[in-house]
Amino acid sequence: MKALIVRNYKIAVLAVLGLLISFKIFAQDGGLDVDIDIGKPEWYEQPWVWVVGGAVFILILVALLRKKR
Repeated sequence: MKALIVRNYKIAVLAVLGLLISFKIFAQDGGLDVDIDIGKPEWYEQPWVWVVGGAVFILILVALLRKKR
């Protein structure tokens, strides 16, 4: 009798989980088409600015660490 109750409990849990998973799958199928136009990127969004800024930062860091010796 106890095995039957445990079996029914497992079936109920699996059924609820299956239902929740199917809800999640259907919720992700929105078919939404969003077009975001942010325009021209700002100067700080350019990759070359980050490369040059990183190089300058490393040079300043090296100069400060050498000066302490």
